[in-house]
Amino acid sequence: MASTDWSDRGLCRKADPDELFVEGAAQNRAKALCSGCPVLTECLSYALDQRIEHGVWGGMTERERRALLRRRPTVTSWRRLLETARVEHERTGRDVALAGSRAS
Repeated sequence: MASTDWSDRGLCRKADPDELFVEGAAQNRAKALCSGCPVLTECLSYALDQRIEHGVWGGMTERERRALLRRRPTVTSWRRLLETARVEHERTGRDVALAGSRAS
């Protein structure tokens, strides 16, 4: 099983677990808890890699995760994919900021 050392840093660590395993409109409140979480990527990739079927993980409901898994059936490691995408996004953001400061 994959390591969950990251879970101690999640914003949900102090939440009632029953608030994260809800249905319907209550899922939007659970997803809002994920907003700004420092371990969002780790949480989502864990749920995708482990095929967790219930609850809100990484800001996605089980329905949203199932749809993502169907759209990308060839992904063998969601953790590697999402971490690579996060690094690239951060790098691109820095490049844009640098380019903007040079134009000034």
